[in-house]
Amino acid sequence: MKVLIIINDAPYGTEKAYNALRMAMALQKHHSDVKVRVFLLADSVGCAVAGQETPRGYYNIERMLKSIIANDGEVKTCGTCLDARGLTQVALAQGAERSNMQEFSDWVVDADKIMTF
Repeated sequence: MKVLIIINDAPYGTEKAYNALRMAMALQKHHSDVKVRVFLLADSVGCAVAGQETPRGYYNIERMLKSIIANDGEVKTCGTCLDARGLTQVALAQGAERSNMQEFSDWVVDADKIMTF
């Protein structure tokens, strides 16, 4: 089964990105037959920015993304959304990739289940 998780909110401020990534990690941990893909849209493209530092004891979205990628998940960011936020030259977390609406639409068609946050 292929699960596509779409995130729209910023990495911090609300817990939508955090909860989406928790779900992705739970799917990977408890359902080895599930392929997890995460697509970052709008303000959530900030989730993939490299070098995030959070206070001790708080979750770190970049580390969560890297864990998903390390467990054969895929993470893509909307290139237009990056550009609109002035993040054209920003370094993305290792394994996260800049993408586009064509690839996003391919992932939507290919997915068995889609979750949005």
